[in-house]
Amino acid sequence: MTDVTAIDHFTDQATALDPYAYYDALVRAAPVYIEPRYGCAIVSGFEEALAVWRDPDTFSSANIVAGPRSPFPADVEVSGDDITALVEEHRSAWPQSDQIVAWDPPLHTAHRALLMGLITPKRLQQNEEFIWRQTDRQLDVVLAEGTCEYIDEYAQPYTLLIIADLLGVPESDHQRLLSLVGMGGGGVVGSTELHDKSAHHSLAPLYDYFVAAIEDRRREPRSDVLTGMAQSTFPDGTVPEPIEVARIASNLFAAGQETTVRLLGTALQIIAEDPELQKALRADRALIPRFLEEVLRTQGPIKGAFRLVRRTTTLGGVELKAGTRVFLANGAANRDPRQFEDPMEFHLERPNVRRHVAFGHGVHTCPGAPLARSEVRISIERLFDRTTDIAISEAHHGPAGARHYDYMPTFMFRGLMTLHLEFTQ
Repeated sequence: MTDVTAIDHFTDQATALDPYAYYDALVRAAPVYIEPRYGCAIVSGFEEALAVWRDPDTFSSANIVAGPRSPFPADVEVSGDDITALVEEHRSAWPQSDQIVAWDPPLHTAHRALLMGLITPKRLQQNEEFIWRQTDRQLDVVLAEGTCEYIDEYAQPYTLLIIADLLGVPESDHQRLLSLVGMGGGGVVGSTELHDKSAHHSLAPLYDYFVAAIEDRRREPRSDVLTGMAQSTFPDGTVPEPIEVARIASNLFAAGQETTVRLLGTALQIIAEDPELQKALRADRALIPRFLEEVLRTQGPIKGAFRLVRRTTTLGGVELKAGTRVFLANGAANRDPRQFEDPMEFHLERPNVRRHVAFGHGVHTCPGAPLARSEVRISIERLFDRTTDIAISEAHHGPAGARHYDYMPTFMFRGLMTLHLEFTQ
């Protein structure tokens, strides 16, 4: 069994690229493990992870991407059993502090209501109609040659167009938004360098675009989603500032694009690697949703994120003092043998297949989860409709049994950098 004490989870390159032996050893040995190098608690147990998600009053999201070291400046003394005031005092200095994922209730609650007002069932249904059309348009491009690099040639442009349609962004602005945030350029948040400084306010380039759009729609309303966003209010009836709405839109645009790209890549890799599985899915399309849930459980795009203990507490029998950094490892929790039988195995018929926490839990459940599921499901269905076989390119990845894949070199995200596929039509 892997010796977890010999591995630095946050800097070891081999573990970043293939973390699952480490996860297996960790969750079996210590579902709440105090990493000795940083004093950071890694939470790998399923029930223990749920306890963290369910208690944002104790476990703050302020340091969500700040890394395993203390998020406070070196000259700040962290003491006592309740550091809530200290967290609020320094919140603005931490990476992504202006984004909803790093906020706690009640601020998070009010702004999430804005977001959920945008992602309504009606709007998602309208967007799904666009997804079917866009899937075929993008497949027209990649299937013409019989082979493609799936990440850049399909997943990136496809997910960009889907999320842009949901937001109501004109097609003429799509490429501009993509270039503003440098998507597809190889930047990695949570790299094995412990902290990627580019993550700080990384969505700021989008703010000007969406602020201008919101202000324009308030002056001249139109029949589009951006107008709906411009006219939205907080639950108490107050009108948000344009920048507040712009931040919500920017986060949805970036997060909804990048994580779905990686999920699409992983799903197609698994299908192309396993002919028998591919045959079963082609024969019974009703299995595709279950397949997707098992992909999310075994290799979800988000391995984990940080929390900060605001009040001294006990988790899984381990005392966590106020100020302790917590790495909430949902990639490990999804393989907890106390929750999932044969957790390292991929099983389509798993009875609790949707029990995973790949999209988080509680107030921080990913609001874009239904959209991501639709994008991947529809992509698979249309590929099956338009091909008779999907295979891994041996010229790029090597023969079966000796494959080589390049994964994102990060302890926070799971995803392929490239995926070369071959299609038989």
